[in-house]
Amino acid sequence: MREGGAHTHPPVSPGEVPPTPPGDTGTWRRLSTPATAPAVARGAGGPDHMHRFTDNISLRMRLTLIYGMLFFAAGSLLVLLNYVIVASVLDNLEFTVAPGAYTLDPAIVEEAKNSFIESVLGQVTRFSMMALVIVGFLAVALGYVVAGRALSPLHKITRTARRLSERSLHERIALSGPDDEIRELADTFDDMLERLDRAFDGQRRFVANASHELRTPLAINRTLLEVALADPEASADLRTVGRTLLETNSRHERLIDGLLFLAKSDRELDVRTLVDLGEVSATVLSQLSQEIEASGLHVRSDVLSAPVVGDPVLLERLVGNLVENALRYNVAGGEITVRSGTYDEMPAVQVENSGPVIPAYEIEGLFEPFRRGSGDRTGSKKSAGLGLSIVRSVVRAHGGSVLAWPRAGGGLVVTVQFPVAHRRSDGDGPAVSAGR
Repeated sequence: MREGGAHTHPPVSPGEVPPTPPGDTGTWRRLSTPATAPAVARGAGGPDHMHRFTDNISLRMRLTLIYGMLFFAAGSLLVLLNYVIVASVLDNLEFTVAPGAYTLDPAIVEEAKNSFIESVLGQVTRFSMMALVIVGFLAVALGYVVAGRALSPLHKITRTARRLSERSLHERIALSGPDDEIRELADTFDDMLERLDRAFDGQRRFVANASHELRTPLAINRTLLEVALADPEASADLRTVGRTLLETNSRHERLIDGLLFLAKSDRELDVRTLVDLGEVSATVLSQLSQEIEASGLHVRSDVLSAPVVGDPVLLERLVGNLVENALRYNVAGGEITVRSGTYDEMPAVQVENSGPVIPAYEIEGLFEPFRRGSGDRTGSKKSAGLGLSIVRSVVRAHGGSVLAWPRAGGGLVVTVQFPVAHRRSDGDGPAVSAGR
C-alpha cells in the first residue's frame, strides 16, 4: 500500500463521494448530500392535495363516484320537484267546516290548513330523503359492479401486456364482443404487437448474421497480418504497417464484439439462474490479475455474498466492464476498490477508482455509446467506448438500477443494485421480487 498520499484525501465537495480510507474497505460509498433535492411535500390542503388524491383513485372507483354523484344530484332534484308538486296540490285544496253547533272564524280555518300542509310536507320530505339515501347507497354499489363489468376488457388487456416479453410477443388479446371503443383499442394493441414481433424477430436475425458476417472477415485479416509479420524476410516498413493494421483490426474486433454484446444485453433475458455477485466479482478480479499487476494500481476488495437472479454471462460481463473501466481510466499509482454485498437492503456491486476529475454534469453522458470521460468518441485505443453502455443495458435487462457519482479528488464510484432474489415454493426455479 502506498504510504504517501493514501491517508490524506482532498476535501469533499457537494455531489462528490469521499474516497475510501485505508482499512475501511467494507463501507459502501454514498453521497453525503443527495445529488438532486427531493421534492418538497405539500401540505394537506389545497388543490394540489386534491389533485394527488384523485390521481390515486382507480378508474373503477372514479366511475362509481361519478355514478353516485349523478344519482344523488338527480334524486335531490326529484325530491325538490316532489316537494313543490305536493305543496301546490295541498295549497289548492279547499278546507270546509261541517255545519254544527258552532262556527269557526275563517282565520282559524286558514291557520289549521297551513299547519296541516306544513305537517304533510315535512313528512313527505323526511321520508323522501330517507328513501334517497337508502336507494342512493344501493345505486352506488350497483354502479361499482357495473363499472367493474364495463372495465373487465381493459383488465384483460392489462394482464396480457404484463405477460408480454420479447419471447412472448406472439400472444394476442383477441378481444371478442361488440365493435366498440374498447374493442378498437384491443385491435390496435394487437396490431402494435404484430409490428413489434416482426421488429424483434428481425433484430435477432440481424444479430446472428452480423456475428458471422462481421467477425469472419476480421478474423481472416488478423490471420493474414500475423502470417505476414511472421515472415523473416518482411521489411521494416512492412512490419510497421502490419502492426498498425493489426492494432486497427483488433480495435474493430473489440468494437464489433461490444456492439453485438450491447444488442444482446438490450434484449429479454434468455437465462435466469441464481448468481452470487460476490463469486462473480472474485472471478473477475482473478481473471484480470495480470492486467492489474501490470498496471501498478492498488486494488482493494470486499466481496460478500449477493444473490441475484439473472444471466451469469451478462452479470460477469457487467462486473468485468466496471473493473476494466476502473483500470483503463485511472492515474499512475491510483487505487481501485471493489465491493459486493447488500446495499440499501438490495444485492449490489460497487466499483470505486481514482482517476481524472469528472464533473457531475458529465456523468450521465458516460453511459452513452462511444462516450468516454475525456469526451473522445473515436480516438481511444484502450476500449471501444461501450463499457458503461453495456453495464446500463445489462442492469435494465435485470430490472436493476445503476448510479454513478464523481469521486472527490478525481475518479468515479459506480453502484449497481438488483432486485432481491427469492426461490419459488413450487420448485419451478428462482423468481425475482419487485425490489423497489
